[in-house]
Amino acid sequence: MNDTLVLNASYEPLRICSWERAICMWLDDKVEILATCSERVYDALKDWCGKMPAVVRLLKYISLEVKTVKFSRINVFGRDHFSCQYCGAQPGTASLTYDHVTPKSRGGATKWENIVTCCIECNWKKADRTPEEAGMTLKVKPYAPDSKPFMRRLVVSMPHTPDEWRSFLYWTQGLDSDV
Repeated sequence: MNDTLVLNASYEPLRICSWERAICMWLDDKVEILATCSERVYDALKDWCGKMPAVVRLLKYISLEVKTVKFSRINVFGRDHFSCQYCGAQPGTASLTYDHVTPKSRGGATKWENIVTCCIECNWKKADRTPEEAGMTLKVKPYAPDSKPFMRRLVVSMPHTPDEWRSFLYWTQGLDSDV
């Protein structure tokens, strides 16, 4: 596992970061480590070691009143439920990329409304063409996600949720049905 679940001070899922970033936040006294995984980490001199953080909680509350969701690869994957928007496959993040629906060479912009999650095979098949030219159909038209419930959907829709995260995510599934 390479990712760490970051919880707000209120224990609400906030984001996912690398374990390296989680250790830096812990060393800066910004988070407490709530759960670790079995893998150990060492510093460059190999004189400090500890278990890799799986879940951390911020010590100060961060307001979730964000008006927009930041455009990033992981957020595009989350919006599209970690699924190829052409064939529906869920091969895992290592085999996913994102695709410009209207190719950049034809003026397509890198923005929410023109980017979809795509498996490598479909990306090769579509190449530098529109979906219509390639004989492919989009499962869902790309859109800019609503910011308020987005993080809960992102974490819960991950195809392989780490076991260490499960006890911290259980209650968010109930909240999703209320939204």
